[in-house]
Amino acid sequence: MKVTRIAYSYRLNPGKYARLEEQARRLGRVRCGVWQRYGSVAGAALSDRQVRDRWLAEGTHHTFGVLANAWKETVRDAMADIAANRAAAKVRVRRAIGRHTSDPAEQKRLFTELRAERWTADPYLARQMRRHWRRGRNRIRNQIVVRADQHNTRADARGRLWLAVPGLQQRAMVRIPLNTTVAPSGTLRLILRGGRVEIHYQIDAAAMPTSQRPCGAGAVGVDKGYTEALTDSDGGRHGTGLGALLTAESDRLKERNRRRARLRSIANSAAQRGDRAKADRIGRNNLGTVKRDRQAARHRARVRTEIFTAVHAVVDKASKVIAEDLTKTFTGRKPLGRNLNRRLAGWTKGVTAEALKNVSERRGSALVHVNAAYTSQVCHRCGSLGRRSGDRLHCTVCGVVWQADVNAAINVLQRQGDPDITLHTPHRVVKQIMQTRADRHRSRLPLPDSSLSIQQAESE
Repeated sequence: MKVTRIAYSYRLNPGKYARLEEQARRLGRVRCGVWQRYGSVAGAALSDRQVRDRWLAEGTHHTFGVLANAWKETVRDAMADIAANRAAAKVRVRRAIGRHTSDPAEQKRLFTELRAERWTADPYLARQMRRHWRRGRNRIRNQIVVRADQHNTRADARGRLWLAVPGLQQRAMVRIPLNTTVAPSGTLRLILRGGRVEIHYQIDAAAMPTSQRPCGAGAVGVDKGYTEALTDSDGGRHGTGLGALLTAESDRLKERNRRRARLRSIANSAAQRGDRAKADRIGRNNLGTVKRDRQAARHRARVRTEIFTAVHAVVDKASKVIAEDLTKTFTGRKPLGRNLNRRLAGWTKGVTAEALKNVSERRGSALVHVNAAYTSQVCHRCGSLGRRSGDRLHCTVCGVVWQADVNAAINVLQRQGDPDITLHTPHRVVKQIMQTRADRHRSRLPLPDSSLSIQQAESE
């Protein structure tokens, strides 16, 4: 498995950044040309090498104003983006084929034509591809792709690492100081943002230090949360600083955007009065995006660190992690108030899903997804639907007050291997199953009349 690492430039000279920016702008025109000419049916059966040979024969490459390796790598990258865009449309076309015919032979023929890129000759497939494959366009003008044999690194006397990449002229390398002592390797993607260069490269996950850490033993169910990243079925809480981090950032963005809106209104009023100088000063000094983007990048990095650290702590104690499928979306929930909805909008469950998948694969722990419907609302002891109040779950049948996240993690653990509730069972069917089981449980067992506190429940 490959993982992406990012290195950053350190105090890059403005002149060097301007040279890289001009090269990225010219390569952006190359991307636009690829998408315009081959981003539709005309490029369905073409490879990047065929496109490159066509442009060499036509002499189109003389108009680019960049080195040969630079525009060839850009063509390859753009054609890969087009292929990914086309592959996404094919997923929907395959579903349409299943609805179109039930004949296995016809389905096999259509699938084969679609996979072999011969769908342009079939009227039905061509019609479906035109329907689901929207023609894209390029908006990327800040990236440079550098081939593995076209860059080199060296360290200076102070131990600082310098990355040398090709410029606009032959033998005119642009040397970029880096903020790391680990040399980037392989094909590089340089992304220019606000005077700083991001160097993206891939490494083998097996070579990472965390991949050498062994996983624990046994099975653990986990429940995602807002105040903490994960709560396991043993009662452990991991990533306890996530909620405070997300809340502080959401409140900060609210105040900052309110102030920016006020300044933007002042600038618009000044422009309407004819005071362009004042409007330009406000736009230049108060409404920029460089500082905003850097703050957002720092926040994302802190959130990822908190979540990945929490997942590593879970894998330290489990060889099998049972979790809910975090890729699903839930609709129809009750509004929780303006501030709470705003804070929950920054809930990074996609990062949690990525962390669970990547860390489990790297460290050899099995990740099992289960259906999480009603795991936060059902008492894990008797299976009855309880009453949720904050971080407490009140079971009206058992009379027990459970810690809601721990109860949900135990339910997730018990949901593994459930013969009646599969990963794709609709939530309405899950509710019926849980109610049927609870009725059967109540008919066989007497109702206890003792009430336990949260601490007593957790100690059990």
